[in-house]
Amino acid sequence: MFGSVLIANRGEIALRIQRTCRRLGLRTIVVHSEADSEAPHVRHADQAVCIGPAASAHSYLNQTAILFAAEVSGAEAIHPGYGFLSENPDFAERVEGAGLVFIGPTAASMRILGDKIAAKRAMRAAGVPCVPGPDVALADNPDLARETARDVGYPVILKAAGGGGGRGMRIVEREAGLLDALALTREEARRAFGNGDIYLEKFLGRPRHVEIQVIADQHGNAVWLGSRDCSLQRRHQKVLEEAPAPLLDSAVLAEIGERCAEACRRTGYLGVGTFEFLVEEGAFCFIEMNTRLQVEHPVTEMTTGIDIVEAQIRVAQGEALPFRQGEIACRGHAFECRINAEDPDSFVPSPGLITRWELPGGPGVRIDTHASAGYRVPPYYDSLIGKLVVHGASRTEALARLRVALDEMRVEGIGTNLPLHRRLVTDPDFVRGGVSIHHLEGRLRKDGAA
Repeated sequence: MFGSVLIANRGEIALRIQRTCRRLGLRTIVVHSEADSEAPHVRHADQAVCIGPAASAHSYLNQTAILFAAEVSGAEAIHPGYGFLSENPDFAERVEGAGLVFIGPTAASMRILGDKIAAKRAMRAAGVPCVPGPDVALADNPDLARETARDVGYPVILKAAGGGGGRGMRIVEREAGLLDALALTREEARRAFGNGDIYLEKFLGRPRHVEIQVIADQHGNAVWLGSRDCSLQRRHQKVLEEAPAPLLDSAVLAEIGERCAEACRRTGYLGVGTFEFLVEEGAFCFIEMNTRLQVEHPVTEMTTGIDIVEAQIRVAQGEALPFRQGEIACRGHAFECRINAEDPDSFVPSPGLITRWELPGGPGVRIDTHASAGYRVPPYYDSLIGKLVVHGASRTEALARLRVALDEMRVEGIGTNLPLHRRLVTDPDFVRGGVSIHHLEGRLRKDGAA
């Protein structure tokens, strides 16, 4: 058990974690950069420690500074949120080595599941279906690489074993382009992730991106909390998510969900995690696992009634899960729009002073944000300034509420992607449900957008 938590993050997720900690009676310590000294979660903290200048490399990614802040503040646990150090096994190991609780999976689990090749191997062993392709790195041998690609069948996609965030991936349509693409992807992977291992999979033409949320405790219990559809993406970055994923066979989904929970039990996974799948023609293919809290976790909270951050903290304190699989039900439907500070046409980040900030309300509407009128969006971090989440008894009702909420929301002084969301919620294909991961970029090309 622990009575204090250091939140090693910023923005809306730091405030979200802090609220649950305060409700549970936990003392909150926050670390912050000089640029975030006036942030809401800093003002509400029991103790705040400035750990460096604005640049992430000198603040939110500075492991030594964070651990020193934990020591001087008397923190007993560290919650990493998402991004930054949340999936860094070396950081988790240093936290544990300092005698603190890392609110997340073990460093060993992160190393296995953070490496896409090792994760694929572990999932196959647990009976989780995977995208066709070998679960070993491509040899640095042109003939073997060509042979592997021929066996899988073109088109194929090259992926960095240590990749993430949409980087370190290239599609190869035919053999003539394989070796050049492999060399480029390998070099990009080395520079971005410090790991030049590349693996190869079959490229699926029109898949959906479907996620399964899981949580596991230290007592051998693991459950899955329903599905999410995150197919509306631009450059592999999610824009709008929903739960549950529409138009899927419930029996197939239940089987996949149970296999994910079983994989957690077999690997000794601890805490929350997300299994990501590509789904094409009803067939699920595992692509990776995120060993952290997801940006889109609120849609699952809205449909299950479970506070995922609270469950995450209680599991880290050694408690057993308070619910069993049969007690978890999906009620209604939820959407989440990521509100980014970016030019609505070019998608270039748009930092600056927010001069007008009007939020929607009404039944089923939730806003997760750290911003307000008078807040200056800094140019140093991710452009996410808030999440608009709505819930309804059905997908149709939730979508209607989302349209009204988007119409009511007003942000001025900076550019945002609100105009894009307003167009998306009237898109006939999206309204029907089940669009592929290529749908949004296809629409943007049609509209002449970037």
